[in-house]
Amino acid sequence: MIPITKPLLDDSEADAAAAVVRSGWLSQGAQVAAFEAEFGARVGAPYACAVSNCTTALHVALMVAGVGPGDEVVTVSHSFIATANVVRQCGAAPIFVDIDPLTYNLDPDRLEAAITPRTRAVLCVHQLGMPCDLARILPIAGAQGLAVIEDAACAIGSEIRLDGQWSPIGTPHADVACFSFHPRKVITTGEGGMLTTRHAEWDHQFRLLRQHGMSVSDAVRHRSDQVVFEDYLISGFNYRMTDIQAAIGRRQLQRLTGIIARRRELAGRYRELLADIPTVRPPFEPDWARSNWQSYGVGLPDGADQGRVMQSMLKMGVATRRGVMCAHLEPAYAAATAPPLPASEAAHSRTILLPLYPQMTHAEQVTVVGALRMALNAEPALGDAFCAVA
Repeated sequence: MIPITKPLLDDSEADAAAAVVRSGWLSQGAQVAAFEAEFGARVGAPYACAVSNCTTALHVALMVAGVGPGDEVVTVSHSFIATANVVRQCGAAPIFVDIDPLTYNLDPDRLEAAITPRTRAVLCVHQLGMPCDLARILPIAGAQGLAVIEDAACAIGSEIRLDGQWSPIGTPHADVACFSFHPRKVITTGEGGMLTTRHAEWDHQFRLLRQHGMSVSDAVRHRSDQVVFEDYLISGFNYRMTDIQAAIGRRQLQRLTGIIARRRELAGRYRELLADIPTVRPPFEPDWARSNWQSYGVGLPDGADQGRVMQSMLKMGVATRRGVMCAHLEPAYAAATAPPLPASEAAHSRTILLPLYPQMTHAEQVTVVGALRMALNAEPALGDAFCAVA
């Protein structure tokens, strides 16, 4: 079986985790602080705050941006459901706009019309690792005095060109960027997340919220030679990352440059192989973006049934995933009001994600593309005339 993805881990991560276990300090501590400093330096952000996962990162980002009951947040339905859920968890309403059908990201042409007097923030997503058009989103939001939060769950190591300069996603062009370290992401800590920002006070609030609003952390109290009593300044959460996770993350971060280079090589190879199936649409990368290729999504031709193609490929030993979900199509959002979102729905139902991971061989890529070709040839509406075997 060729899996959809596979984290790149070895004894280096195991040894790092074991060292933390032997230290006797397992929860948020020195390893978390080191991971934050190294991650911030990697993306060019003055402040980086580690949390338990990207969903909690998004939640505290919205809270610190001032999003609360009765507010609206402009975002996309075409994303993992956590993007919409965190807005609701703040008591606010997600206002969905459609995506650009080429990049699968928020369409800037539709942003301004979605802004109302109740709008407090724009939550844009770098979907599948492809940067969204910040050069157009930021001025629109800035003119309205709105916070811009980047859902960068998939975008570790992706780059964007702004004002003629290339910079990693997470460089503080917007107010906050939120990252995920889930095993399906480019680097992993098992679970985990990170917020980067340029705002010192926002970073301070993130740190309070992640640890119950506690004025002095348990790590500081442990090191003190004086008795310290903490205060609880605000009502917060237990959104902490452990030192075990952070130790793994530090080793993963050392691999990031090589992982992304390999992913970009594999993405280029896929494009070459897919040229033999001309009606399958490979992903589009604008000239101002460099994707980390966290996922490789291809558009299926008219007449192809997404589920049937995926099942055929699974029977041939190739795992795939459906196109990115749409929150407004899920039962949890059935009562939500949403405008027509044709591009989002088409991307959801007409896209499949092909396997991609650093350890993947070119022979495995040939197998994947061959399975896709055979699955499409078996489609009743396409038949053997769809594409010739290369």
